[in-house]
Amino acid sequence: MTSHQPEHDLSANSSSTTEAEKHPIPEFPPTPGNVTKEHRRVLAGAMVGTTIEWFDFFIYAQAAGLIFAQHYFNPAANDRPGLAQIVAWASLGISFLFRPLGAILAGHLGDRLGRKPVLVLTLLGMGGATVLIGVLPTYESIGIAAPLILVLLRILQGLSAGGEWGGAALLSVEHAPVNKRGLFGAFPQIGVPSGMFLATIFMLVIAATLTPEQFESWGWRIPFISSLVLIAIGFWIRRLVGESPVFEELEALARTESAPLSILIREHRKPVFLAAIIFAGNNAAGYMLIAYFMSYATKVLGHDRPTVLAVSLAASVLWGISTLGFGALSDKVGRKRTFVWGYIFAMIWAVPTWWLIDTGSIVWYAVALFVLASMLGASYGPQSAMYAEMFPAKVRLSGVSIGYASGSIIGGAFAPMIAALLLESTGNTTSIGIYIAAVCAVSLVGSLMVPKGIQERSLH
Repeated sequence: MTSHQPEHDLSANSSSTTEAEKHPIPEFPPTPGNVTKEHRRVLAGAMVGTTIEWFDFFIYAQAAGLIFAQHYFNPAANDRPGLAQIVAWASLGISFLFRPLGAILAGHLGDRLGRKPVLVLTLLGMGGATVLIGVLPTYESIGIAAPLILVLLRILQGLSAGGEWGGAALLSVEHAPVNKRGLFGAFPQIGVPSGMFLATIFMLVIAATLTPEQFESWGWRIPFISSLVLIAIGFWIRRLVGESPVFEELEALARTESAPLSILIREHRKPVFLAAIIFAGNNAAGYMLIAYFMSYATKVLGHDRPTVLAVSLAASVLWGISTLGFGALSDKVGRKRTFVWGYIFAMIWAVPTWWLIDTGSIVWYAVALFVLASMLGASYGPQSAMYAEMFPAKVRLSGVSIGYASGSIIGGAFAPMIAALLLESTGNTTSIGIYIAAVCAVSLVGSLMVPKGIQERSLH
């Protein structure tokens, strides 16, 4: 059995053929399922790297819900606390606007400098911005400069996070046996619930050991500053990736399966559009779980912070399990069907979630989050595999990356801000449930529009 290799476009001009000949895709020893020990090591490294990336994102999301409104958007907080929280949620979402640009820049620099320097730059950009947020003075200390610098650092996080997911996702899917693409593709997805787990347990330990006053004064800064340690771990992981022969395949993947944005939009805009709207519902519901519920439970319902964080921690574990489980299930029942089931259930559960939360019982709050986390995997675990199957090889990396980033903008980028606006204007949470159900309905329509039979097609 031979290794899976991206197939070169036979219609390519002579210069691109020459480039392919100059940089051939490396051969790997054949193993069952065409997945070598090297692939498993790199995929594990990619998953850990994604976990570190999302740890940085999630501690910002949690701080946006718990800290930033009071200490960085102070003028609005003094006059209208609800407005200050809305602005804090907007600062969370703004980074997503820059993720597509980050993906484009990463591709451009990767062509010129190679993938390894770009991976190091993205690591430094994400981790460095996180550490600087941890030492950034508040509005009380430096005035308007505080929120401005905070937003600039958040933008740097968005640029840094734009260029890695697509390569890891495709590497896992393209080397999977046809009947295990969903399972293999779920592993890069694990970085999101794992990052949430790591960020939440960090916040939980700090909140449980410090007084509320200490947490709000300086304790929240500890996870941000600790990113220095994660940067060191990330460098070690990047070194392992760089030493592996599979790293050469990542570079080959970037050459053979990416295309200029103009070509992608002109010739393949339908799958890009579908990829974006299919992800929107999951991303919107996910950011409720990641950040908004926690803020609402502590600030509106008055639950104590350590208990709420403990519930979020358990929910992140369920999200990770469901991601792997539904990824594997999609290999048996079909990815399209798994997405459809997931979004139908999400639409049904969106409003009852808030009914349970608004009982004021921490037990029903936990039930609401646990059910949501368990169903999120249906529209997240199979994502890598279905996206890979939606695009032809010559544009696959660009299509998957841009579709994913665009879906993040439509779905989760401003979901907490929109939820806060709805609560501010209507005074009830049912409107938030209806909003999430509506976004999931759009994603359901996108899932139904995915062509039949793509799951059996060759990826090469």
